[in-house]
Amino acid sequence: MKHAIIPENPELWFRHLFAAQAARDGGVVRRKVRDMERMVGRALFERKIRRRGFTAVENTGQVVIFCNAEPVRTLVGGRKSS
Repeated sequence: MKHAIIPENPELWFRHLFAAQAARDGGVVRRKVRDMERMVGRALFERKIRRRGFTAVENTGQVVIFCNAEPVRTLVGGRKSS
């Protein structure tokens, strides 16, 4: 199993995130919320994503970043159990 190298500071974490092939191609990348909060903090993360015009969604401990400025459309939404 290949393990990710832990970046030394937030700027390196973002550099690594946006250097991913999917990010460079305008696709999507996924990271654990726990790692994002520990490495860069939620406020800084949201500022950087917003500044680039990207969209990020969170679900079950994962954050998915759409690395383009196109609108995100939900095709099918989950139901909340009562």
